Formats: sequence, C-alpha cells, structure tokens
Amino acid sequence: MSLSTVHAGPQVERSAAGQESHLAWYFAFFVVSGFCGLVYEVIWVRLAMASFGVTTALASIVLSIFMGGLGLGSWGAGILTRKLARSNPSRGLHLYSLTELLIGCSALLVPIELKLGRNLILHMGSMGAWQTWRYYSLAGIWLVITLLPWCTFLGSTFPLLMSVIRKTCGSASDRSFSFLYLANVLGALLGTLVSAFVLIEFLGFQGTLWVAACLNAILALLAFAISSGASSDSDSGMARALKQKKLYGCPRWVALLLLFSTGLVSMGSEVVWMRQFTPFLGNFVYAFALIVGTYLLATFLGARDYRRWVRSHDPSESSSTWSLIAVSTLIPVVGANPLLHLTSPGASGLRVLSILLFCALTGFMTPLLVDAWSAGEPDKAGVAYAFNILGCIIGPLIASFGLEPLLGERWSILAFSLPLFGIASLLAFWSPGNSEVVSSPRKSQTTFIVAVIAGVLLFSFSDDFETEFPVREVHRDYAATVIATGTGFDRALLVNGSGMTILTPITKYIADLPLASMNRSPKNGLVICFGMGTTFRSMLSWGIPTTAVDLIPSVPRLFPYFHSDASDLMRSPLANIVVDDGRRFLDGSDKIYDVIVVDPPPPVPAAGSSLLYSREFYEVVKRHLSHDGVFQIWYPSINGDAATTVSITKSLVESFPYVRAFRSYDRFGIHYLASLEPIPPVPGSILASRMPPAAAKDFVEWGPASDAAAEFDRVLTKEIPVQDLIAGSPRIPALGDDEPINEYFLLRRLMNAPR
Repeated sequence: MSLSTVHAGPQVERSAAGQESHLAWYFAFFVVSGFCGLVYEVIWVRLAMASFGVTTALASIVLSIFMGGLGLGSWGAGILTRKLARSNPSRGLHLYSLTELLIGCSALLVPIELKLGRNLILHMGSMGAWQTWRYYSLAGIWLVITLLPWCTFLGSTFPLLMSVIRKTCGSASDRSFSFLYLANVLGALLGTLVSAFVLIEFLGFQGTLWVAACLNAILALLAFAISSGASSDSDSGMARALKQKKLYGCPRWVALLLLFSTGLVSMGSEVVWMRQFTPFLGNFVYAFALIVGTYLLATFLGARDYRRWVRSHDPSESSSTWSLIAVSTLIPVVGANPLLHLTSPGASGLRVLSILLFCALTGFMTPLLVDAWSAGEPDKAGVAYAFNILGCIIGPLIASFGLEPLLGERWSILAFSLPLFGIASLLAFWSPGNSEVVSSPRKSQTTFIVAVIAGVLLFSFSDDFETEFPVREVHRDYAATVIATGTGFDRALLVNGSGMTILTPITKYIADLPLASMNRSPKNGLVICFGMGTTFRSMLSWGIPTTAVDLIPSVPRLFPYFHSDASDLMRSPLANIVVDDGRRFLDGSDKIYDVIVVDPPPPVPAAGSSLLYSREFYEVVKRHLSHDGVFQIWYPSINGDAATTVSITKSLVESFPYVRAFRSYDRFGIHYLASLEPIPPVPGSILASRMPPAAAKDFVEWGPASDAAAEFDRVLTKEIPVQDLIAGSPRIPALGDDEPINEYFLLRRLMNAPR
C-alpha cells in the first residue's frame, strides 16, 4: 500500500460526506421551491381571472404562459450552464440564489401588474372592447409581460442547480434531474394541500403570496451561505459518452418525443378528470385540490420508485411499462362511472384514486426519460424538460377546445390513451436489433396484448354521467358539459354534473322585486347568470331591453327546453344574450342599467363564485347602475354558513349606501336589494301596481299566490334588517377578491370558529 493511498482514504470520506450534506440541502431547496411554484401558479390564475375574466380562454392563456415560461427557463438556463461548466460551482449557487430572490419579488409585483393591465385595457375604448379578439390579444400580451419573466425564473432553477450538482457531486450527478424532480413534486404536493386547506383561508391570496415570497428569500440566503463551501469534485469531469446510451435501442431523439407524449397525455387527461369527477366531488376548490394532490402524490411515489429501481436496472428494461401506462389511462373512466353509485365522501375519494396508477407510472417514466437523455448534463436536461412542458401546454388545449366538446369525457380519455398504446406497440413489436434493448421481446409483447384486452374491458365498463338521466338533452362546449333533464315542473339544469337551478318562483322574484322597487318605470335591465332563462324571461315581460350574460355557451342553448316561448323571446328585438363572464362584461361596457340582477352559481362555496359577491365586483356594478337604479343579488343562505352570510352582507353594506334584505318566500335564501338612492318600504299592492299586465301575469304563473300583490307580500313580510345579519359575527371581514371566505371554509367549520 502506497503512502498516497493511505492519505487518500480520509479525504475521500470527507468528500463523500460533503457531497451528502450538499445533496440534502439541494433536496430541501427544491421541496421549498416546488411549494412556492405551486402557490404562485394557483394564485396567479385566480388573480388574472379577477382582472381579465373567468373564461376558459383566459385560464388557458395563463396556464400556457406559466408552462411556457417553465419550458423557456429550463431551455435557456440549460444553455447558460454550458458557460458555467468550467467555472467554480459557487457561481452556479450564486445564480440560483439570485433567481430565487427574483421569484420572491413576484409576490409584490404580479398583483400590481395585473391591476394595471386591467385599467389600461379599460381605458383603450374600442381597442379593448370586451368579447373581441382584440381584447384577448391585449390581455394575452399583458399577461405575457406580467407573468413570463417570473415563470422563466421558476423554470431555470432545474438546470442551474443541476450544474452545481454536476460540479460538486461526481457520479451522484448522473441522475440529478430525477433527484430534484422528486423534491420538486413533493414540494408541489405540500403547496397544493397547505395553500388550499390552510393558508388561503387564514391569510387570503396576498398573504399566501407573501409566505411564498419569504420562503424564496430564505432559499436565496441559504444558497448563498453554503456557496462558499461548494468545491469541484474530481470525478465531475469524467467522460459521459458511455452513460448517454440509446434508450430501447431507438434513436436518441425518441426520448424527447416520449417526454412530449407523457406531458400531453397527463395534463390533457387532468383537464378531463376535472369535468369527470365534478358530479361526485362538487365544484369546490377542495375538490380540485384533492385531484391535483392525488396527481402529485402518485407522481412523487412513481419518481421515488424510479430512483430505487434504476440502481439495479437498465432504463431500457422499462419498455413494457408503456403498456401499463396506456391501460392505466383508462382506469379513471371506470372510476367516474355513475353506475357504481358511490355517493359517500369516502367513496368519492375512491373514485379519485382511480387516477393513482397512471400518475405513478408517468411519475416513474418522466424522470427516467430525462435522466436517460441528459445523463446529468444540465443543458440536455433543460431541453428534455422543455419538451415535456411543451406537451403539458398542448394537452389541455386539445382537451378543452377539441376533444371534450366533440367526444365527451369517456371518448376523450380513450383518445388520449391511443398515443400511449401506439408507443407501447412499437416498443413491443418493433425490434431495432440493438443489444441495448434489455427487456425480453416476448414479455413486452405479452404485456401489450394483455393491456389491450384490459383496456377494452375497462372502457366497456364505463359510461358518461348523463346516462343517469333517462330524459335529457346534453350540450358540450369548451367550458362545460351541460345537461337539461326531467319533464314538466320537475325539470333541472346541471353544469358538469352540479345542479344549477330548477323551475321555481324564486327566479321570478329576482327580476320582479327590483324592477317593481323602482319609483319610476325601468328602461332596461341586465341579468348576470342565465340559468334556465326564467329571470331573463320575467324581465322581458316588462317590455324593456334586457341583456343576459352567461359564462357557459351551452346554457342559453337549452332555454327552449325549459320554456315553450323561448324561441320567440330570443328573436325579440328587446332580447340580447351574451356568452361571457358577467363581471368582465360589465367592466368593459359603457352602458348604464336601471336594474342589474345576479344569481351566482350554486352551491355557495362553488369555485370562483366569490367574484360575484365581492366588494370589487360591486364597485363595477355601481359604475353601470343608474343613480336611482336597483341592484339585486340572490344568496342561497341555506347552503352557506354564518360567516359567509355576514361576509356577503358586509360587502354589500360597505359598497352601497342603501341595502335591504328579504328572506325568500320558502326561506331558502336571501334577496338583497341595493341602491345609491333610498329604497322606501312599500306594500305589495304598490309594487304590483307598477307592473305591466304581462309582467303581473308572468309573476304569478307558478304561484304560490294568485295575484301579484299577495305574491310580493310573501317576501316583503320577511324583511331582515341587514345589521341583524351582521351582528352575529361582527369581526368577519367583508368578502373581497383577496379573501373569498365562501370558497375557503374547511378549517372554520372543523374548528367551529367564525374565522
């Protein structure tokens, strides 16, 4: 044994210990970074919708910019790391530290930038006219300016930290992408659950952004602090030619195509799952968080399994896994089968678990593909990850605007499974004659055949939600699946499986009560949220120009299903039906209305519904309400809790000088009337005398009273002083865009606390 060998042993041990210590830090960095990235994504989408509209087009633009920025940052930072290859690893950590610090700045700047963009478009006149391609172009350009830089910084963290690992950790860097990917997914999982179930409820959107920003700042300080101890590893410059082998014996570019495919199918399927499982989970932020959380948990487990599996296997041994991925794509269509009759909360959770295997397998395969392509080279990993993200952008667009409107949910999932079955068949039956293909061809072929048979059986044992209703009319569009069902007075309207409304006199009061409360004859009116069209129909019976706005294109198309005179009414010169987000429609309009009525989509905690109950919305309403006009909003209080009732009432009282509240005739909910001028109390006979004959006839069409005066008195006698509605929980804040109290309520209810 030579003297040099004797002295090398402790040095190698110290080096290995240093590598392990730094790797632990890098893992922790990416857990926190993944947490923050998910928080930013969720809140930026919501803030953008509040500023530019709750439309599928806007949501798609924001998500595309977010994913596109990740891809651009991954690719660009990968190029940058080539210049860092010969430099001190401390420089890479300094860049990573600076990037995290810049990401944290977004918490302050993005909300300001979004509000500024909204105000700029509003002042552009016809150039920024709502419902035009110019509006979406201008909004898209501003969103790119606002979000793309921050998303690019988020995407750049992968290659930057990979370059540091490559310089400091020797052979441990060969699979550094999967190492960081595992940490990032774990962080995203925590970000999904903690933000949805804790932070937003207690801190609101802005407060949650500040938490993420503080975490980014801590990451930046820690990365800078440990940079002085980072030193190059002697093994980091080893040749990697042997490690960059052909996967499955195919040309190396095939790995990029496979990464694109996994991104496209996984994210496209996620869009379909949201629509498939809404009938069973409800249209709540917690339902969405449950689906995304399950997706991320399974992805984490799959990535962790890959990290263990690859220690004793060649990546090409995974060829038969593609058959399993393909068939697992179809399991959710069984999980969403209405014939299973799983209705309890626990059973609904079991439905969501049907996505678990597919997500775990894609979580296994994505880091495998990136590692196989890059072999730890950060620039190559940046390119590979960018291809995966490109698929993540295109998949949801194909699902929302192509497959779902044309095929429905089941057939959309089948369409997404076909590329995976195609890949599996090629790997099973196309033999490149390359010794690097380790998997047994016979095993791969048998697995593929079994997967095809299983896929056929799974798809056969599935059905779409609407088959629950023997009598139905179904319309699908890019935003939702809309079902009209039932006969006679038992007809109902469902959007993505959630009941929206039924035939009820309440919807007539929504129009007639504010119209009759005016001291003069109203000249026009606006209905936000179309529903069955009953409120729109009642307002038209007053003989005034009436505009109705609904977010879902298919909802107004079903108007004739519920009312026999709908076709004639739609042809009336007084009728105007607009498909758009009602809040943004008002925000971009220059019209003044005598009466504006809103019937937000039920249930009370429905995702996004707070944007029609908030102070910010009421400020928009006031700009478009005549000085003596009346605003009416309906609140189904039976579905809310005390805190939500107080919060909604406060938002109205703080926005309008005059507010009155009435229990509905069946005590199901509350009619709020608000105005800039006093709304004097008058008996039902006075209100009835203000009605045109056609309106009075329409008002009592379904009873329960036989004349309009008695019908009004059924509600007028149930007036509630608004201060009584607030008195129970005076500390509850008014509902605002930043604090959607009605949507985030879980801890409040579990702890039986008002806030």
